[in-house]
Amino acid sequence: MLTRTCIALISLLASFSLAKAAYLNLTLPGQHPNPEEVVQEVHRRVNASVVRREMLQVTQREQFSSCLTGNPIDDCWKCDPDWPNNRQRLADCAIGFGQYALGGKGGEYYIVTDSSDDDAVNPKPGTLRYAVIQPEPLWIVFPSNMLIKLNQELIFNSYKTVDGRGANVHITGGGCITLQYISNVIIHNVHIHHCVQSGNTNVRSSPTHYGYRTKSDGDGISIFGSKDIWVDHCSLSHCKDGLIDAVMGSTGITISNNYFSNHNEVMLLGHSDDYLPDSGMQVTIAFNHFGENLVQRMPRCRRGYIHVVNNDFTAWEMYAIGGSGNPTINSQGNRYTAPTNRNAKEVTKRVDTGEGQWRGWNWRSEGDIMVNGAFFVASGAGVEIKYEKAYSVEPKSAVLIDQLIMHAGALGVGGRDNNLGKWNTGPNQGFDSGPDYEDEMSGSSTNMPMQPLSSTSTLFTFFIPFSCLLFLYIIPDLHLIAMRN
Repeated sequence: MLTRTCIALISLLASFSLAKAAYLNLTLPGQHPNPEEVVQEVHRRVNASVVRREMLQVTQREQFSSCLTGNPIDDCWKCDPDWPNNRQRLADCAIGFGQYALGGKGGEYYIVTDSSDDDAVNPKPGTLRYAVIQPEPLWIVFPSNMLIKLNQELIFNSYKTVDGRGANVHITGGGCITLQYISNVIIHNVHIHHCVQSGNTNVRSSPTHYGYRTKSDGDGISIFGSKDIWVDHCSLSHCKDGLIDAVMGSTGITISNNYFSNHNEVMLLGHSDDYLPDSGMQVTIAFNHFGENLVQRMPRCRRGYIHVVNNDFTAWEMYAIGGSGNPTINSQGNRYTAPTNRNAKEVTKRVDTGEGQWRGWNWRSEGDIMVNGAFFVASGAGVEIKYEKAYSVEPKSAVLIDQLIMHAGALGVGGRDNNLGKWNTGPNQGFDSGPDYEDEMSGSSTNMPMQPLSSTSTLFTFFIPFSCLLFLYIIPDLHLIAMRN
């Protein structure tokens, strides 16, 4: 009966779309009722962190320089000298629309000891794939450097944290990461790159279910109909399609402190201009470094509310921020450095839309710094009142960008201080970060002789409302609307 109800609802939404109905404000599970309030809170926390740093005396500043950066996410956990033994504090440090992502908080630690990915239907205990499909909350950690070459999409279950602090962890290959109709996932401090298409085979998504997967796009991270997601301190590059794509009604997302490089279509937010549930998409993009050899889509938005704050855009070949379908784009305190190409100086691009249509879209620039001739074309007549509350706490000036993004990307790599990445304060004081990943590296890794903790010892019961939208969130292979974008 529920399945038939869902089919009827989806058919009804499709009829609205095909008829090009007027804007419909669909409220998604996890959607914040007042996005400007979330924007204001982001600025409050950034300002508080910067003020704390500025108030330190010179001697104190030397003592705390490695933790008090003014970046509120990093300052939240790095200043705890015993953070390796208090890892789950990280779940309290998110900001923006993804701040409610619990990840595996409250669950057991699972130690990945096996880098192999030989069987997508029957994964071995000790592997990353075995961990992410479990039904209970898990905090997943790595006791050694690891290169994980996936053969198929790595399909997550809800309430998982992948915490790569303390190791040099690389995820490559088929897929790569798929978050489909789930919630509460934190992905922290891993390298995700060289992801290719895979599929046309069976893949397990839980201990009790596996299903046939069509060909994937080859995204680094694919967020599909999911909510409460936080991607922090990852380095992403060289994927077949997008580095991060969020579509099909996904919302409650924060993408922070990441380093993006060497890619064409970096980030897609929204399935299509006509897919109405994406009107409820809310995404915070903060403290990221958009680095070398990027072309476009940083991000490319369809519908929704996108807050782009305190990022460093080193350059682009076509444009930085694009969109269609009337998204709200709130750009604050970023640094945009245009390429030398005089025809590509504009930060923004309205995709396949005439000026008469996009003139009323809410695209705002506040406190941004434009370098090398960059310019942001704002739009939206009469939006000042709407943004007044958001601006009641001023966005931190872009002159502090270097300070706020100084550790963007995976920690401990590229000259950054890997002392922040020790496994714990116990027997591994001499932890060696090992070499960085290179294309010619093999799939082997050296693992410590440790066994994974039980991944089924504590089962948490979640009471899920009996509704069609949540039904979609918990059926991982429902193909009624699972069109590949």
